[in-house]
Amino acid sequence: MGIKTFKGGIHPGYMKKLTKKSPIIKLEAGRQVVIPLQQHIGKICDPLVNKGDYVKVGQIIGDVDAYVSSPVHSSVSGTVVAVEPRLSNGGVEVNSVVIENDGEYIEDDTLNLKGNYEEMSREELIETIRKAGIVGMGGAGFPMHIKLDPKDRNIKYIILNGAECEPYLSSDHRTMMEHADEMIFGINVMMKILGARRAFIGVEDNKPDVIGLLLKKGLPYQIEVVPLETKYPQGSEKHLIKAITEIEVPHGKLPADVGVVVNNIDTCISLYNALVLGKPLYRRRVTVSGKAVKNPGVYDVPVGMSFREVFEAAGGFTKDPKKIIMGGPMMGAAQISLDVPIVKTTSGILAFTEKEGRVYKESPCLKCGKCVDVCPMNLMPYVISKAARNDDIEKAARYHASDCIECGSCSYTCPSHRYLVEGIRLAKTKVTALEKSQKR
Repeated sequence: MGIKTFKGGIHPGYMKKLTKKSPIIKLEAGRQVVIPLQQHIGKICDPLVNKGDYVKVGQIIGDVDAYVSSPVHSSVSGTVVAVEPRLSNGGVEVNSVVIENDGEYIEDDTLNLKGNYEEMSREELIETIRKAGIVGMGGAGFPMHIKLDPKDRNIKYIILNGAECEPYLSSDHRTMMEHADEMIFGINVMMKILGARRAFIGVEDNKPDVIGLLLKKGLPYQIEVVPLETKYPQGSEKHLIKAITEIEVPHGKLPADVGVVVNNIDTCISLYNALVLGKPLYRRRVTVSGKAVKNPGVYDVPVGMSFREVFEAAGGFTKDPKKIIMGGPMMGAAQISLDVPIVKTTSGILAFTEKEGRVYKESPCLKCGKCVDVCPMNLMPYVISKAARNDDIEKAARYHASDCIECGSCSYTCPSHRYLVEGIRLAKTKVTALEKSQKR
């Protein structure tokens, strides 16, 4: 069985030893949870509860009549004390439901998600998945019911993304080790809905325990475990597809356009939680790591619990952190406060020491070409970034700025510590604005 990969990429220090052997620890919420009404791509939900209402675990507290959206559920039972804008992990205020936790965890029994999935129609399964509020949990938050309803596209392959190529993150690793059967259930559900012929589980070869466990499961021939080279950004959707199937997703197209659907590990397991356990998506597994954390590990956390409470449950800090990041260090977002909530897309929260969070001073570009060598999208990052700084948006567009996946490989490898990703992100924003203005 060969090891598959893609052209380009980097090999950063992966720092997974801090958490990869840590059994998942379940946490319960504190006195209060703050649940944003937008934890997904698409339209923000309208609140379905008011101040003073009593809510139960799993109850829908926000929804909206829009195709691209996903309902939001309570992670605790208790009394709604506010429905108001609160600071979220994007650095902006989002309308949120604030619930005083009564500690009883009384479950809502009105959703009726459970059912024999083999007897349910495709339409019934998709509607159940929507009611369960399942979204992509790898970071994007794309509603699952839309991804599993590709309209007139013929889906041949399903890929489960078990690469987890970001440094520090181990939640997918531990989830595959401890919940493999639930994951396989989810794959079978997706195959039924999409009518896919094959499914692949892509796992980087720095997880031999996962690969060995899955192979011992005696998977049917339709489901194949594919070892991948440990390389960043191996888990990027387009590169995962290319490495496993040799299919290239063209510019401006989606994976579904070439007959492929890619899903995250936790997203897949959420299908089991909904259809077998009757539980909507109101918890997720989160890597809590970084050298400023006393007890790094993987924690099963209720949505709405604050970063501060999660770090406290992990023993607190060994020293004041220099930087807090949601997600991984390559593509994650730095946080301005610890008092923001865990949401459906929170794969990890990292607390970095002064050394880990060091910010380098930029030097002039050496034109060494290293950023070009490692770019997985075959772009010229230094040219695009410079064009953006010079406000030469037409040049940035000619050099395909919009194709950048913002993986950070260019910035990581730059000997001059150029802030290339920031420049390219600016270029993408301006190119999009230019294209919109040209269409008017």
